[in-house]
Amino acid sequence: MDKVVLHFNGGSILKGRLLNFSPLKDSLSLKEASSNNKVGVALRQLKAIFFVKSFKGDYKYKEQKAYTARKIYNKKVFVKFKDAESVVGYLDGPVPWDKGFFLSDKKMKSRGFLLFPVDRGSNNSVIFVINSAVSDVTVVP
Repeated sequence: MDKVVLHFNGGSILKGRLLNFSPLKDSLSLKEASSNNKVGVALRQLKAIFFVKSFKGDYKYKEQKAYTARKIYNKKVFVKFKDAESVVGYLDGPVPWDKGFFLSDKKMKSRGFLLFPVDRGSNNSVIFVINSAVSDVTVVP
């Protein structure tokens, strides 16, 4: 079971172990880290799912925000959320949208896309960004 931190649209978070998740489904289930209760969450409530190495993290660690040469990932991306927060990272594979294409468009099968952090020392191993929470995505040259 993957360790995740769910970031909700309203700013709250929930830590737990992922029990059931598919980028093609509207909801997921996880076991809460604090209580071991099983919880169901609709993806539309979320901004992103952070797959983490540890629930503790290191609050003193200053995460690198600059892109480095990483040959395995092909696109450098800047993502701005509707709440004005932002995240930078790499996409693995082709860009999952076309210019002018709305990320929350019903034609898109996946509810989001995977973003790999620019900082390999980050507590985040990968981030699943929810399309409906995004206001802008920029591919960085």
